[in-house]
Amino acid sequence: MRITIKDIALKAGVSKTTVSFAFNNPSKLSAATRERVLRIAEELGYVPDPIARTLTTKRIGAIGLLLPQPIHEALRNPYLGELTQGIGAACLERESALMIVPPIGGRVMEAARRAVVDAMLAIGVGQDHDVVTLIRNRNIPLVTIDGDSEAGFPNVGIDDEAAAFELMSHVLGLGHRRIAVIELESAPCFPSNGRDVPARGSIVCRRRMAGFGRAMAAFGLDPSRTGLAAYRSAGSLDGGRAAASRILDDGSATAVIAMADIVAMGLYQVCADRGVSIPSDLSIASFDDIEFASLLSPGLTSIRQPGYMKGYVAARALLSMLKGASTEGASLLRFQDGALSGDASAMPYELVVRGSTATPRSGA
Repeated sequence: MRITIKDIALKAGVSKTTVSFAFNNPSKLSAATRERVLRIAEELGYVPDPIARTLTTKRIGAIGLLLPQPIHEALRNPYLGELTQGIGAACLERESALMIVPPIGGRVMEAARRAVVDAMLAIGVGQDHDVVTLIRNRNIPLVTIDGDSEAGFPNVGIDDEAAAFELMSHVLGLGHRRIAVIELESAPCFPSNGRDVPARGSIVCRRRMAGFGRAMAAFGLDPSRTGLAAYRSAGSLDGGRAAASRILDDGSATAVIAMADIVAMGLYQVCADRGVSIPSDLSIASFDDIEFASLLSPGLTSIRQPGYMKGYVAARALLSMLKGASTEGASLLRFQDGALSGDASAMPYELVVRGSTATPRSGA
């Protein structure tokens, strides 16, 4: 026979409301009363009904992470793994569950519409994306990662334009003028039309391309006339390998900048198979500086960004909003010396120069 709160109330000599408070609103009870009710519930083998609890508290007890791709594809990129670890750490601290919300039928909007969560984290969406309007209409808190810091809701990210400027300036400063850029298929560099643009999409890529263009201008180059070639790749080793084959077949680039380290690692593999020396024949640089970047031979030049802390800060902010903190984010998100105290739309990044970039060989 299923044990109910009525059984617990009878044995504890309290009302059913008191039992409900013990599980769902403990602040309304003394510590002694709550402990006694919970002890009796355990003795009786009571298992709370999560649906009933949700109806009582009006809370699911979980936040959602809206993914741009199916889970099996998204998790191929270690950067997303770092984000998720940080989110998970914040959820553990606040005793919240995390629900991974992938597209349904390829549609991010449908996923956001159906997700049974108290609040949402979204990667790479801006105020012109319909999913933002949908989440606002659901009246649940929203925090973005690598999104739009001027969209009216909290955002956590680095200054991608400045980071790209620094990375391209490094490559140009070495003397490279024929440079291939590998975009991510889930984040192509095209203007958002506000409808199901893949997450971590055009916002990050547009900012990085703007940074690349500014660096070229600083070197007296016209991006439209300089040998800058764009390729697209899945955010995975396989994607990097496929892009590498196209780049090497074209044979014109002396340097490659990838939008993700996992893609750059695919380039390494194809270069090794074809006898292409890094960096003597081809310089390679990238973004993220995942743990494996320093283990490659030669080490990968990369923009280091705090993936784990991005996830942690964003989730902390979202969970604070659920507890009634300001949705404007001004008092939630400042990241400074490991502390939270204001705006985290420009978290720290660093250009880490390793052996994968060098001057182009003579005559290249």
